[in-house]
Amino acid sequence: MQRSLLYNLLIGNYLKIFPRMNDHSNTWYSFTQENAEFAKTIIPSYFNDVVKRDYNEAYKKLDYIKTYQEVLGEEVIPPHERIEAELWYNKLNINFWLFQVLFTLGFLMLVMAVVRMFCKKPWTHIIWNLLVILTLVSFLVFAGNIALRWYVAQHAPWSNGYEMLIFVAFILLLSGLVTFRKSDFSLPLATLFTGALLLVSWLDWLNPEITNLMPVLKSYWLKIHVAIIVSSYAPLALSAVLGLMALMLYIFKTKKTKAIFDVKIRELTYINEMSMTIGLFALSVGTFLGGVWANESWGRYWAWNSKETWALISIIVYAFVLHLRFIPKFNNNFTLSVASMFAFWSIIMTSFGVNYYLSGLHSYAAGDPMPIPTFVYFLAALMVVIAIVAYIRYKQFARKKVVVK
Repeated sequence: MQRSLLYNLLIGNYLKIFPRMNDHSNTWYSFTQENAEFAKTIIPSYFNDVVKRDYNEAYKKLDYIKTYQEVLGEEVIPPHERIEAELWYNKLNINFWLFQVLFTLGFLMLVMAVVRMFCKKPWTHIIWNLLVILTLVSFLVFAGNIALRWYVAQHAPWSNGYEMLIFVAFILLLSGLVTFRKSDFSLPLATLFTGALLLVSWLDWLNPEITNLMPVLKSYWLKIHVAIIVSSYAPLALSAVLGLMALMLYIFKTKKTKAIFDVKIRELTYINEMSMTIGLFALSVGTFLGGVWANESWGRYWAWNSKETWALISIIVYAFVLHLRFIPKFNNNFTLSVASMFAFWSIIMTSFGVNYYLSGLHSYAAGDPMPIPTFVYFLAALMVVIAIVAYIRYKQFARKKVVVK
């Protein structure tokens, strides 16, 4: 490996600073025939000045190279405004600050949502509305940051794993803002989950670098197919956290709080089913459009590769969950809450598992294989425990209801 790196360095593969004249693919080289004399002269002269510590002359050589690049590489060199925008984007590091802000806002709103269940005093409404406004401001900042990345990259910012995660977080927060009037728990849970996704994106697992698109992604379908598919993950994520919250209410429900908790569970279940329906519809449409794009790119609509297969599995899983209500025994809020929580694992597998642990043609979110984080196992175990405890509590109240009758 080290010898390979040294060999490529010596032959100039890592120093492609000269754009090739009249090259339609805009390829840059370390050395070509048309710039041979220029390269032979300028490069040794530059290093000679550096060795002599004649930095004024060295900077002049760099200016000559820069002028050469600007003339022959005019089509691919970004303008000064975009360079400044990228520097500004990296300096601001908005996503790092947003995950902290959204975590804080989500936690405070969740506390206020619980308080508002038992207290309807004016001060609770004032604090609640203030938190909602701050969340809306954060959403607008989030949108501006995505738009800035789009401007810098010059392509839709959902072309790799990092960008996909950021876009899911953005749509998830939007889903919370759209549904927050239906339940006090909708926006806090969406905000908390958005903060969690931004935290994951900030860790070292994903590469946030703005890179050029792969050839297959240089298509208008990137703006359509990938946007719809990734957007479908957000409402399905919202349905998962709403189901989790409903189970928590089942666990902590008592005789005194039963009436209030039952109302909140019905609200959560209503939004859960609505969100899941929207997510399933978007996932189905996006998968269909993906087949059209595949036919344009690879000459076939469907090849049963890992990404296509798991997209279909996710559609089947959520279609099954939504149709559970037609089975009389499963036509209740508890079953939908449990099913929606566990069904989201199929989306995790489709969006991340396939891209990092299975082989296939879909490399837009690809990266170096990473070990499964330990917290994933704890999270799965915790979900099982919550489901079991909630089921026990659900059955206890169901038996009491039968005895009363």
